[in-house]
Amino acid sequence: MASPLQSIKWAVSAVVTAAAVFGILTLRPRSTVEAADWVIRVADTDPEMNAAIARARATLPVFWASYNAPKRTETEHTLKVRFQTAGDDEYIWVSDVKKLPGGDYAARFADTPRNLPGKRFGDLTEFKDADISDWMFMRNDKIVGGETIKPLLKSMPKPDADALRARMEQP
Repeated sequence: MASPLQSIKWAVSAVVTAAAVFGILTLRPRSTVEAADWVIRVADTDPEMNAAIARARATLPVFWASYNAPKRTETEHTLKVRFQTAGDDEYIWVSDVKKLPGGDYAARFADTPRNLPGKRFGDLTEFKDADISDWMFMRNDKIVGGETIKPLLKSMPKPDADALRARMEQP
């Protein structure tokens, strides 16, 4: 049986997802955004979330194609990355992704990490391809990707979930 810490493996991911999506949908140059502090607990064995991660990983080439040669209407490319911590892994969106010569990646935290002491919004971090659990970018003001957002919609307040659904499109 999973420990209580393991059973909430996705909780921090849900907070970061909600905050990052809210920020992406509302950010404008020189604006300040406060996101709602939603914590949605999802077990690490949740089949719906694990299927969402599998779909996101399977469609990662769509992200990289747009990232490498974005159309004029494709912006704000972000990845959701797993960071191993003592007890709980943290899943957090990162932006300004750069491929490193050795095959790993560097990016900036797109939200404030909760379980990574000393790390803050905007800090530079490094990760491996195997740690990528989701991706998204904006196309014509719609979210493309964001597979791990979809299982969380049922746990969000209905108006917020409906607003996100309306902003999502298939890759």
